[in-house]
Amino acid sequence: MADPIKPEDVQEAMKKQIAELRREMNRISKTLSERAEDAAEQAGDWYDAASDRASRTARQLRTQAQSVSETVQQNPGTISGALVLGGLVGFMLGMLAGQAGSGPRRWH
Repeated sequence: MADPIKPEDVQEAMKKQIAELRREMNRISKTLSERAEDAAEQAGDWYDAASDRASRTARQLRTQAQSVSETVQQNPGTISGALVLGGLVGFMLGMLAGQAGSGPRRWH
């Protein structure tokens, strides 16, 4: 007959398993902590890069807006003439489109 299992053996085996589980939990916790630190650092780098790009873009937009503003101030007649011409072309296209659609309609 096999030797009977002693309660002390079961208790010792459980203590070993619990100790192993604690070590594994500590390893997992450490790994997660390291990954969280890496992710936070990477997010900070991405934020810095995006902030730099946004700042450069804003500066370029300001420069271009100033350039357009100066051009409009120096050539007010040219700009207003272009707007009037654009309005006339749009009006003429609208008139042509309206007339093309007003022909006799055939319903079958």
